[in-house]
Amino acid sequence: AMREGIKECTTCHNYSDSDECQICTDPRRERTVVCVVEGVRDLMAIEDTSQYRGLYHILGGVISPIEGVGPGELNIDSLVQRAQKGEIKEAIMAISPTIEGETTIFYLTRKLQPLGVQITMIARGVAFGGDLEYADG
Repeated sequence: AMREGIKECTTCHNYSDSDECQICTDPRRERTVVCVVEGVRDLMAIEDTSQYRGLYHILGGVISPIEGVGPGELNIDSLVQRAQKGEIKEAIMAISPTIEGETTIFYLTRKLQPLGVQITMIARGVAFGGDLEYADG
């Protein structure tokens, strides 16, 4: 029953038991801010913090030419369509800081900025005021 009842949200590509997930239908969410993540696990990790109140967009991975994953295999077109409709004012890139992740962010920035979408990224690295000598591996 679970296999037949679980669908992909038509808006953000999250798992849902209806056409749109609970996050996309929640009227308390900030509708113009979208956090772009690689997968559902990343969305769940951000939701567990209870700090973010916007919407999401799940790409389904990152651009990786070595593995044969190009922009056409990811959920990029639906993100661009959301931006073209004027639904998105800010896109927060919460993508892994790898070569593939940075390539994906660069590609998305080139697609979204001309549409008037502000691109921001989550913080990375050592916390402000922290010393490198005390940072773990």
